[in-house]
Amino acid sequence: MTRRIAVAVLQPVPWCPPGLDPRGWRLALADDVLDVLATLAEVDAAVAVAASEADLAAQIGWPGLRVYPLPVLTLSALFAVLTDDGYEQAVLLAPDAPDLPGLTIAKLLRPLTTRPVAAAPDLGSDTGLLGLAAALPAPAWLAVDGLDDHTPQTLRRLAPQVTDVAPAAGWHRIRTPADLGRLDPRLEGWDATRSILSGRS
Repeated sequence: MTRRIAVAVLQPVPWCPPGLDPRGWRLALADDVLDVLATLAEVDAAVAVAASEADLAAQIGWPGLRVYPLPVLTLSALFAVLTDDGYEQAVLLAPDAPDLPGLTIAKLLRPLTTRPVAAAPDLGSDTGLLGLAAALPAPAWLAVDGLDDHTPQTLRRLAPQVTDVAPAAGWHRIRTPADLGRLDPRLEGWDATRSILSGRS
């Protein structure tokens, strides 16, 4: 069986609603993303964080959750660490998509049987990725620091062949005030984010 892992990458989030504690907001978003990862079948869940912020990972998730504290938190470095851990496929996800459906993550992993890389866009912005998946070891041309500055199109320009980067279904992230309106209260989940927005946290 292919060893697969999904990792919430705890890079700083660019925006916090006025009146909320930025750290609490960041933790609420990430906690909801991890709740989605916990539902995936035959995919391990983990969180990655800069070593200088390792205390963040202790405040979310569950006992025994894999934690990867890195001296410098880049996607390239994380792919290398996951390869050393024996994983064959990995998907790295933004920490600010609290209502992300698990099926979207599965669709990011699916192309890796025939393509080296798959990328899903942030549907709420012209730039930024929701997630990036790679068959491990990741190709050398995939030298990417974070999820905020790339799109599937920019990654295709890095690749030897355009078809090396499979497009995947995107989802919205919460990076601006306008993004709050994309959260659907009818969807199940995103309890931590829902709670902090309602003032109960």
